[in-house]
Amino acid sequence: MVVRQRAVVATLPNLIRSLRKECPKPTNQAVLPSLRRAFSLYDQINLIDNVPEDQLRFQRYTDTGFTVNGVDYEGSLLCIGNLLMSWAPKKFSEITPDSLSIFQTVRTIPEILILGCGRYIEPVVPELRSFIRSTGMKLEVLDSRNAASTYNILNEEGRIVAAAFLPYGVSS
Repeated sequence: MVVRQRAVVATLPNLIRSLRKECPKPTNQAVLPSLRRAFSLYDQINLIDNVPEDQLRFQRYTDTGFTVNGVDYEGSLLCIGNLLMSWAPKKFSEITPDSLSIFQTVRTIPEILILGCGRYIEPVVPELRSFIRSTGMKLEVLDSRNAASTYNILNEEGRIVAAAFLPYGVSS
């Protein structure tokens, strides 16, 4: 056994030297990019630059309205894809199936409706929830600040999304 160990110890340095001689030295010492950086979500979704002009982007919210694509809007807003319109409800209790009846006529039906409740998240009455479900949409209820951010992300991903926003200053 001792003889075998001596043979291994004696040949190992020779083997390493011969491998180093055969292996070509790299001529270009370029640093490879980090895999974390190469596959980060930040590179795939850029929420700041290069937003197409026809795509809605909520940039700011106030107690009384929103800034969308550089234009200030007062009051509640309803968005379907990249279509923006004024919306009648001024407080959460005024949101009814009748106020969302446009979704009975619109085609292609959005996959999700984001409901921005104002400053605080409100519980949705079963009647309204079942109406939204009957249209084929899913419902996401958020405060208006987070609802606007969620809308921006989903819209930029190219998803068909709808949103109904009450101004951030609205509270029950």
